[in-house]
Amino acid sequence: MGLFVGAMLGLSGAGVAQEPAQPSQPAQAATLVENVMTVPAGGLSEPELEVTVFRPPGPGPFPVMVVNHGRAPGNARFQSRFRPMVVVRAFASRGWAVVLPMRQGFSRSGGVEISAGCNVASNGEQQARSVSRTLVWLEGQPWADTARNVVMGQSHGGLATLAYGMAPHPGTKLLVNFAGGLRQEGCVGWQHELIRAIGGYGEKSRLPSLWFYGDNDSYFQPFVFREAHERYVKAGGPAELVAYGHFGSDAHGMFGSQAGLPIWLPKVLAALSAQGLPTKVAYTAQDPADIAAPQGTGFAALADVERVPLRNERGRHGYRAFLSAELPRAFAVHPDKGSWASAWGGERPNARALANCEKSAGSPCQLYAVDLDVVWRDK
Repeated sequence: MGLFVGAMLGLSGAGVAQEPAQPSQPAQAATLVENVMTVPAGGLSEPELEVTVFRPPGPGPFPVMVVNHGRAPGNARFQSRFRPMVVVRAFASRGWAVVLPMRQGFSRSGGVEISAGCNVASNGEQQARSVSRTLVWLEGQPWADTARNVVMGQSHGGLATLAYGMAPHPGTKLLVNFAGGLRQEGCVGWQHELIRAIGGYGEKSRLPSLWFYGDNDSYFQPFVFREAHERYVKAGGPAELVAYGHFGSDAHGMFGSQAGLPIWLPKVLAALSAQGLPTKVAYTAQDPADIAAPQGTGFAALADVERVPLRNERGRHGYRAFLSAELPRAFAVHPDKGSWASAWGGERPNARALANCEKSAGSPCQLYAVDLDVVWRDK
């Protein structure tokens, strides 16, 4: 799964994505706590698992959102640690602990990747073991309220999530599947085998589930997810299919994109609310790897292009494009030279904007605006 990342250095153009409605009380700014932890080995058949955890401020206990990664091409051992900041911010800002396990054989988790050959149903079931082990481990973490947990996953992680639903943790309230499946083009009739596998999971799954698929998904054609959903529901599995049509150049990347939030987040929040789970924004979640944004200064209105300390129309055009860019976003300016840069989407926008501006200017720049606030301090 890729994250959409935007950046500008004298360039223009950006898409617009709106966040869901915010609560009336202002959210508290907070830097998330990020820890890379380990689920201990439980014997030869249960190797240790690498787990990334993002927590809001405070001791908790927090409701738990477990998010399962997809499978990148190539050797699973070389797959990067899963860190989907668009998703992390969406839930950590609402008071959730976001838990990102790397399944057996992926990244720094132990053991070897379980393939199960062309038996995709077995593959999903074996992947689900890592998910179940993570939730058992979480029971011993004082900051985790496992009596309130939700499991979601994208692509291969979506398949694992649906398989996990056959024997879930007693505290799991909801399953969310984003483009779930496994493309096995080397296997004869792999699409129909995938349909049968997912449909079969519905025989034992009784948790409510939300499924998100797009028509221009490069992995799974519409007939695959529609038939899989039909079989799953017919077998007794509760599932709502959200078939949202086309998304960008490839719907398979919708989950990790800031522009995808308006498609899936309101639906997920409604499902959480129906289960009595938290949905209100409590924090403005700051990526711990990013440079912290200064407080708003009131130097100018955000949309007042003429007040931005830029020297030419090209810079003002760049700032207008920044105003249309998706969140998170940052705009940096050199205090003397008028050099500028902006960044939006993905990870570390503040640091990226400053680095690009300083590369152009040859000396340190300042953040002018971050997200919806002007943070500039004039000399």
